[in-house]
Amino acid sequence: QVQVVESGGGLVQAGGSLRLSCTSSALKFDDYAMAWFRQAPGQEREGVAHVSWSGTVTAYQDSVKGRFTISRDDAENTMTLEMNNLKPEDTAKYYCALGRPPVANYLEPHEYQYWGQGTQVTVSS
Repeated sequence: QVQVVESGGGLVQAGGSLRLSCTSSALKFDDYAMAWFRQAPGQEREGVAHVSWSGTVTAYQDSVKGRFTISRDDAENTMTLEMNNLKPEDTAKYYCALGRPPVANYLEPHEYQYWGQGTQVTVSS
C-alpha cells in the first residue's frame, strides 16, 4: 500500500503559525502535481492549495490567500504548507494529495489519486 505521510499539525492560538509537511517513501514527488486539502467535522473535503508538477503554478482557496504558502522540494521528496495568521475557521484535518499530471481542476479531490491519513490542525480563539 502506497504510504503518504503528513506531519506538523497541532493546537495553536488564533494568529499563530504552523508548518505542515508531506512525504512518501514509495512515490517520487517529481512525478506528481500535489495539493493540500482539509476537512472539518460534518463538512466536505475542500481544496486549500495546489502546486503543479513543475512547481511553476500554485493555486489557493480564496480564504487562505496571503496567509498560506505551498511549496515542494523534490530533491527531499517533501511538500510543505506554511500557515500564518491562523483563524479558528482553519480548524480541520489536513490531507496531502498527489495527482498524475495534467491536473486541470487544481482544488478538486477527484484529480488526485494518492492521499495521506491527515494531520489535525486546531486553532483556538
